[in-house]
Amino acid sequence: MDPNVIKLAMGAGGPSGPQYKLYTWGWNFFGQLGLSLSTATNRSSPSQVGLLSNWSEIEIDYFALSVKTDGTLWSWGYNGYGQLGIGNTTNYSSPKQVGALTDWSKVFVSGNAFSFAIKTNGTLWSWGRGSYGTLAQNSGSRSSPSQIGSDTNWSTVSLGTWGGVAIKTNGTLWAWGRNQYGQIGDGTRTTRLSPVQIGSQTNWASVSQALSSTFAIKTDGTLWSWGNNDYGQLGDSTTNKRSSPVQVGSLTNWSKISTGGQMCVAVKTDGTLWSWGVNNGGQLGIGNTTNYSSPKQVGALTNWSTARAGNVFSVALKTDKTMWAWGSNGQGSLGTGNTTSYSSPVQVGLATNWIKISAGGSASAAISES
Repeated sequence: MDPNVIKLAMGAGGPSGPQYKLYTWGWNFFGQLGLSLSTATNRSSPSQVGLLSNWSEIEIDYFALSVKTDGTLWSWGYNGYGQLGIGNTTNYSSPKQVGALTDWSKVFVSGNAFSFAIKTNGTLWSWGRGSYGTLAQNSGSRSSPSQIGSDTNWSTVSLGTWGGVAIKTNGTLWAWGRNQYGQIGDGTRTTRLSPVQIGSQTNWASVSQALSSTFAIKTDGTLWSWGNNDYGQLGDSTTNKRSSPVQVGSLTNWSKISTGGQMCVAVKTDGTLWSWGVNNGGQLGIGNTTNYSSPKQVGALTNWSTARAGNVFSVALKTDKTMWAWGSNGQGSLGTGNTTSYSSPVQVGLATNWIKISAGGSASAAISES
């Protein structure tokens, strides 16, 4: 899943500072909306999580992780593998603080199973299900955060179903976990229990992984993909699996990428929006339910800012800070106040202050600024 990082000032959200409110909607079977509701209660419109206004980072799927502007870490939702990081395997339907530290910076979630986080000192931490090396520290599950090695230069992470991929501040690319489709990208199908470097290049800028396919953008704006490709989700106009990075087309203006389920959405530097892969729920946003094995433009607008892919839906922001969604909506995951599915983007409410979004499973979350 893709980081659309907007760093918020530490200590913001006070009475005289900006207010950063957190909203969630969609499926709530495990309490992943954090609204203290019965777990049978879904929401089809954004609902505020608590009354606080100091949320900085949010990632959601079957569970959620969030960082506040004071650097504290919070979690809620499904916890069967200890992925909430609070030392047990109890589900929670409202936010619970993870420890007492105040130096957390970024968070990353994988489906219903494990978690990663980066601290302000650049160290990398993980917890939850440890099968196949998913936690990047040999094996074994953990219900509390545990540091991965001693490096202090981790920049960003994206997690798939059985592993993950990360970029360091020096632009190098690393991956770990199960590798049955080549999603690690090291040219093999060998499971890796700890991070291995992918090639020797130092120009990787952003990365996204979901299920068993991986995508990355380099600093030169080129787009690369590898892993499973049964439905053309790698975007290279084939259905061939790849065990090392292959370039998607020849363009050099890719900016942001997000993969969810077996599809992708991406934004270019010119503000255009693109998608490809599985489209059974209209999640590509191009007005039909046809699968595509190469990027297709979503409409003709040039004011898209970022996009996030769920399993069978997508959510995006425009430069005017409006929020839009499309795809399967049976659980209300689009936030449009109904359960009607859409195969083209529809606006979520009328607000123009959305600054960050997350989508996963059948749930969504967003932070607003006021």
